[in-house]
Amino acid sequence: MRFARLGPLGHEAPVLIHDGRVLDLSALTADIDGTFLASGGIDRARAAAASGSLPELADAATLRVGAPVARPSAVYCIGMNYAAHAAESGSAPPEHMVMFMKSPNTVAGPDDDVEIPAGSTKTDWEVELAVVIGQRASRLASTQDVATHIAGYAIGNDLSERDWQLAISGGQWSKGKSAPGFLPLGPWLVTPDELDATDVRLQSWVGGEPRQDSRTSDLIFSIDHIVWELSQYLTLEPGDVVLTGTPEGVALSGRFPYLRAGDVVELQIEGLGRQRQQYVAVRNEEH
Repeated sequence: MRFARLGPLGHEAPVLIHDGRVLDLSALTADIDGTFLASGGIDRARAAAASGSLPELADAATLRVGAPVARPSAVYCIGMNYAAHAAESGSAPPEHMVMFMKSPNTVAGPDDDVEIPAGSTKTDWEVELAVVIGQRASRLASTQDVATHIAGYAIGNDLSERDWQLAISGGQWSKGKSAPGFLPLGPWLVTPDELDATDVRLQSWVGGEPRQDSRTSDLIFSIDHIVWELSQYLTLEPGDVVLTGTPEGVALSGRFPYLRAGDVVELQIEGLGRQRQQYVAVRNEEH
């Protein structure tokens, strides 16, 4: 099943995309969030679609596409989880799983404009498979227990300001990962019954020129391992987002320029759709 949120920022309507139709879920839930996922919302939506009781959303094709899950309580990220990307970053493949965090307010729609932060000279793109948690996960006994805790998958762009991440980080990466809008997410949340996420193709383009092209089968730490290991150290809540790592082909490699105002980035993952963002200069802000 494919879930999405359509409409103006802060006023998105929850929808189910089913048999080529966009079905309004507003009668079932106010939003696609942790409460909906943890309370059997996916099964309720499936039953309602099968019964024909969900109305179509009028003018769906004209509406903005929001992130497919409302603001999570946390965004966890796995670093250097493709060997070739670790190499282009100047590092050996990690012996232990690298984790960092992004602020939840980084989550944005997949096609929203992205502001390059004031003072940034090294804003970089990263296509990643995003895992959305469906049930609370804490101290899972084994990787065999992971499947029942995953609601689905989406495309994520783990945008990074590399100077802030690495040169002036103080040893922690999140400073360069947490600018507003630095996680375009979506367009869809796709349930695991529709996608074998262990081997799908990830791609990115800048200005129409290819950048990244890999498969999730190249992950160093698998999806199940990531969720299991995270659960040993923290509690994953329904609606939380886990980014699983990015393959080679980013600007940090030195092979490509960093993003500038006017650039267009496109991302695609098999079965999960496509994103397109235009990068713009930061607007004046009132504090």
